[in-house]
Amino acid sequence: MLAEIVITVLLIASTFYMTVVLLRFLLQLARADFYNPITQFVVKATNAPLRPLRKIIPGWGGIDGASLVLAVLIQAITFFLILIALNGGIPAINPLTLLTWSVLNILDLIVKIYFWSVIAVVVVSWIAPTSHHPAIQLVAQLTEPVMRPVRNMMPSMGGLDLSPIIVFLILNVMSVVINHMKMSAGLGAIGLGM
Repeated sequence: MLAEIVITVLLIASTFYMTVVLLRFLLQLARADFYNPITQFVVKATNAPLRPLRKIIPGWGGIDGASLVLAVLIQAITFFLILIALNGGIPAINPLTLLTWSVLNILDLIVKIYFWSVIAVVVVSWIAPTSHHPAIQLVAQLTEPVMRPVRNMMPSMGGLDLSPIIVFLILNVMSVVINHMKMSAGLGAIGLGM
């Protein structure tokens, strides 16, 4: 029972913080409003661990590699601690396997962030299309890089934007592929398919 509690706490805490770190990466990639209060929270919450990492891993072409590396490191440490809790001691695990699991889980989390962000944008467009709430603006900015290419390829539908349906389809296909990769890597076999 204690191991189960420890694993649950680890999963919730690490997933929350990895989401914040990945939001920093995705918001920078989307060139979202830096002065948005939510962006400021994300920056302040991730500055301490990212500052030393940036000395080793500089940004490149608008891509914040340090944020991705931090997310992968957090995930790898989480998996390692969960395996300790499950085995009652330090597990004998190949570091490459741990890295593979971590990268696959980070990719899955990025897909989930986009999936729920697109849902939020669609719901808000129905409920409060003229809202200027900082969270709504930020989610719209976050999803724009994935929505714009699809929107540009779609023929004009007389004001009806069907691009979220195509984006949902693409994200679901990506999720299925990532889940199969996770199973192939052995992540599902130990109950850590998250």
